[in-house]
Amino acid sequence: MRLSEIASLSAEHLWLVAIAVWVAMLIAAPTAVLLTRHVRLRRATLAVVNVVQTIPSLALFGFLLPFLGVGKVTAVLALVLYALLPLLRNTVVGILGVDGGVLESAVAMGMTRRQILWKVELPLAFPTILAGVRIATVTTIGTATIAAAIGGGGLGTFVFRGLAMADTRTILAGAVPAAIMAIAADEVLGWVERKFSY
Repeated sequence: MRLSEIASLSAEHLWLVAIAVWVAMLIAAPTAVLLTRHVRLRRATLAVVNVVQTIPSLALFGFLLPFLGVGKVTAVLALVLYALLPLLRNTVVGILGVDGGVLESAVAMGMTRRQILWKVELPLAFPTILAGVRIATVTTIGTATIAAAIGGGGLGTFVFRGLAMADTRTILAGAVPAAIMAIAADEVLGWVERKFSY
């Protein structure tokens, strides 16, 4: 086991997480805005996403295999589905949590609905949205280790290799960097979140 291999798989793991969270954010942001405008749709959509979140990660990877086969595409799609809930929920909660008096003032100033969204609701909701990004990123780092089971690569490669060989050192070679990555992401995003909360 070489340090270069650990570094390579760590970079691959980080790439999987970054792509999954980014795609989930692109889906969650406009969807959350839509959900804040339609109560029934909000309840139904969040209920469906909640159900997806309850499916064991390995089972979800298995469900996608017949449709997409093994590889990174399947891994990224599964990770996107897992990252959606905190991103959607926090964005919705953040926008709905904007003070009604502030919104009334914006309307009184003649701002359009789009201007209110971009200049009032999203800026005020940003700390809550960022908290969702933090949760999604940290949980995705952990879930991404299972991607190796379907050929997704990443640090889970060491974990499954170690399990197959009953080799604790190999398991730790995957588990420890993933844990460090999760802690570092939590600390950095937590710091950014605190900066925007003041």
